[in-house]
Amino acid sequence: MERAQSLDSSVLVLNKFFIAMNVVSAKRAITLLYKNSAEVISIDGGRFNSYNMDSWQDVSLLKSNLGLPEEDDDGLSWIKTVSISIQVPKIIRLLFYENRPAWGVKFNRRNIFARDSNCCQYCGKRFPTPELSLDHVTPRARGGEATWTNIVCACTECNKKKGGRTPEEAGLRLIRRPFVPKHSPIITLKLGSDKYSSWKQFIDHAYWSVPLK
Repeated sequence: MERAQSLDSSVLVLNKFFIAMNVVSAKRAITLLYKNSAEVISIDGGRFNSYNMDSWQDVSLLKSNLGLPEEDDDGLSWIKTVSISIQVPKIIRLLFYENRPAWGVKFNRRNIFARDSNCCQYCGKRFPTPELSLDHVTPRARGGEATWTNIVCACTECNKKKGGRTPEEAGLRLIRRPFVPKHSPIITLKLGSDKYSSWKQFIDHAYWSVPLK
């Protein structure tokens, strides 16, 4: 179970010019390293260090021999098999990919749940994703569209109470008006954890370097 969780850890992907592109699983990141399509970027004492797969395994082996725990103070996880013991990187850089990230955040269920922090936007309580639904603030029967500014997370009870009415008609009140996020909501959630604090400078760089349209 612990190994599976480590493989699902999030890794920030940079392009060749150190601009943040997206987030992938540790499993995908390790695959890219094995193919020599990427390198690990590690920030040690304020300095940037890069490692290919072989040198990263050497660093991981040294740390493992020092008896570091499965999850160290910096929030790093480990993947251990019969043949290797490797630390899950936080950041990798693609060696041959130069494109800039596309502007805008994908409008999908995952990002809506992340934007609303898995909180019902009517009662304010936090729920597991399977216990939440998406609600049209202005009902579809009234011309409400499926857009960032008209879709919110709602718990089963509040959604049932609201039905096909507006919040005002149902005696409900939004705790926050829905909005279009500037950054990926999932990355924003990760940045709230010390484990992913090293991502921040790359996310900021991506924000300021994207041309205005």
